[in-house]
Amino acid sequence: MRRSPLRRWGGLFAVLALCACSPPPVALPKGPMSAGPGITVVAQPVPLNPSAPQQDRLGDFTYAGGLALASGDTARLHGLSDLKVLADNRIVSESDEGDLLEARLVLDAKGRLAGIADARMSVLTGPDGEPLQGKNESDAEGIAVLPDGDRLVSFEDDDRILLYPAKGGAPHAVNSPDVTFRHNLGMEALAALPSIAPDAYVTGQEDTGQTWICRLSRACVLDRKVDVPMGAGLTAVAPLPQGRTAYLIRAWDPVRGSRVSLLVLDAKGAQVSRIELAAPLSVDNFEGLGAVPSASGAVRFYLISDDNFSAKQRTLLLAFDWTPPTR
Repeated sequence: MRRSPLRRWGGLFAVLALCACSPPPVALPKGPMSAGPGITVVAQPVPLNPSAPQQDRLGDFTYAGGLALASGDTARLHGLSDLKVLADNRIVSESDEGDLLEARLVLDAKGRLAGIADARMSVLTGPDGEPLQGKNESDAEGIAVLPDGDRLVSFEDDDRILLYPAKGGAPHAVNSPDVTFRHNLGMEALAALPSIAPDAYVTGQEDTGQTWICRLSRACVLDRKVDVPMGAGLTAVAPLPQGRTAYLIRAWDPVRGSRVSLLVLDAKGAQVSRIELAAPLSVDNFEGLGAVPSASGAVRFYLISDDNFSAKQRTLLLAFDWTPPTR
């Protein structure tokens, strides 16, 4: 049907009026964006000491490479709060906004950390099978992988540990310490304890350093209390061979910035080794710790930082090789 000129002009005025009150169009991405969970992670090399790039030793530890991680494919590669290393250099890490990162570490010909490949990001779900909603539900702080592949994730705010079945399906709550944690100071540290039982795990309280040994089949019991200085917090734990255990302790204040300690204790709780990361070394809010023991007795440690979704911080992944002292 042919429209009259008056009707055509009326329609044009209506369109112009609609445009005048509509928000401006959103700018399109400058490059292609991934449509699925796969993302490309850009990894920039980071020296141990930017002021002395040749430095590669800290006590009993040798620096084995470091990376600053970022991605243009997602706005979710932030807030990473723990790290576990699986077979074939696969890693899993969770964020305090309820995201899960899975990727593969790339090592160079000398075995040093050189990059990240095959990265995927997904959301953590609740027992109802739906993505976790809000900070109170999604503040994931620790991750552990049991021998059968099931994964445990500890949460703050709504303090609990959820088990994510290796075969898929919705998670369910498992045993956690019968303690009322202070707000945002709960179970940061979490790791499997296969030396005790296939269903055993250790968790630790951030502000007090108290740890517990738990099992899927029985209640948690008190274990070691790690010495945590005033203003610091226990953020990660890694059981090692020969009854040793590594702990990550971090602190921050506006004057000194971030300070992080990697502490190794023997089976009786005596200190075996310790390093401190602070300026001028490459340091940020390190909260995650992965450990890869070797047959020789040496251990490769990986530390990952939680950047708090802040443009003033970085997501750093550092590697250190530790050889137990003979002294």
